[in-house]
Amino acid sequence: MGLFSESVGVSCTDAGQPREVQWKGTQYTVTNEPVRWYERRQWWLEESRAPLGSGAGLVDHEIWRVQLLPTSSDAETSHPITLDLVRHVGSGRWRLLRIHDAAPARAVEPEEAA
Repeated sequence: MGLFSESVGVSCTDAGQPREVQWKGTQYTVTNEPVRWYERRQWWLEESRAPLGSGAGLVDHEIWRVQLLPTSSDAETSHPITLDLVRHVGSGRWRLLRIHDAAPARAVEPEEAA
């Protein structure tokens, strides 16, 4: 699992759940029900002070865990990937936070193994 802070494009359902993700030039579809939770952030390391009434988004991160498959025609042969995404409350921007699934292992050629 790796930690990241990379911008991603996310389109949501009417209920606000991620439906599709645009990441590194590939369009992905959310395959399972996404899971949402909140994590405390160390805002004092990033902000000089907390303006009165700015609690939402300042103290907690809204995090969504999504399982994705590429939308392209080769989606049947692809393995799903699981990402944690953060939505910034003020701007509505999305960022990639964690990647949970490693790339599928490739077969090792006999001369590579030696």
